[in-house]
Amino acid sequence: MKIVCAPDSFKGSVTAAQAAAALAAGARQVCPEAEVIELPFADGGEGTLDALMAAWGREPESVATVDALGRPTQARYGLSPDGRTAVIEAAEANGLPQVSDVPLQPLRADTYGVGLIAHHVMTAGAEEILLCIGGSATTDGGTGILRALGVEFLDEEGVPTTPGGAGLNRTARADLSGMDPHARKVRWRIAVDVDNPLIGERGAAAVFGPQKGATAENIAELDAGLNQLATVLAAMAGVPAEDYRSAEGFGAAGGIPLALVSVLGAEVVPGSTMVAEALGLDNVLAGADLVLTGEGRFDAQSLGGKVVDAVASRAPKSSGVVVIAGAVQLSPAQSRAAGITAAFSIAPGAANLEELQSDAARLIENTAAHACALFVFR
Repeated sequence: MKIVCAPDSFKGSVTAAQAAAALAAGARQVCPEAEVIELPFADGGEGTLDALMAAWGREPESVATVDALGRPTQARYGLSPDGRTAVIEAAEANGLPQVSDVPLQPLRADTYGVGLIAHHVMTAGAEEILLCIGGSATTDGGTGILRALGVEFLDEEGVPTTPGGAGLNRTARADLSGMDPHARKVRWRIAVDVDNPLIGERGAAAVFGPQKGATAENIAELDAGLNQLATVLAAMAGVPAEDYRSAEGFGAAGGIPLALVSVLGAEVVPGSTMVAEALGLDNVLAGADLVLTGEGRFDAQSLGGKVVDAVASRAPKSSGVVVIAGAVQLSPAQSRAAGITAAFSIAPGAANLEELQSDAARLIENTAAHACALFVFR
């Protein structure tokens, strides 16, 4: 048998690599002679850097940068084995946890530190940047990233605008004359795990602003600022502004895709798709008899481009696909409609969340062993 173990992390308990190892250990209990492959997976959000590094057999590297409020910090990034592809989790520099020690500042926070990481990897020779953008504290439309790469955003009088979301309303043009020449030579791919548009009721400010500390007044200002920035950058790119205002995924991480797509030609892709391509998921799954995947909670969101959905949709039609999760909230009929053979919770009985998290690896291993037994001894 060929068994592939390709889970997401179980947030708050085990990483994707630890989950894959636990699934594999369970499989080997029952199928000691099987070919068992561990492939830690992610959907482009938190944990993607670690998942890719584990799959590539690499360790993350570190670089000096600044957080969303401009304070010095260290951020991790990763390089593919050939050094050509750099993986950046934006939240390493502009994430909410990095600024949780002070009151949130939604109008001031910016993505400059993310741009510093990008500048470092480009200068070091990276030819492609995989930018994972979840968990941000910022709503600046990606302007901070471009500032770090030498772009200036100016008002009607030619005066540089205030960094962060506060200056977006005054933006009249972008001066690209000082931009790092590497910026347009590399291939940019932006991993998103939401489909929200840039502005409006489902936009970056309205939906995600409150978790970044934005009041109703702040949200209105940020939404208007992103609208103004879209108008300016669309005119420069020669496309209708509505293309940017309503594009799926442009509302992710405070609108980061807006600046990078319009100025650098970045591609916005579902995070799970990007990770699948980077890891060669289709090749790994080829010929698999059984595929084990999983995550902390298996629910309706799992089928919207998350890890479980990506794995199930790419698995061979002849293989069994089993989801192992902390909680299973979909019915058997819903699972089968998504190409999933069965789903099992790791809970051995009545237990609270803390108990499940503290013993997650062992519970995942045991549940995987039970699931594999159904396929081996049927």
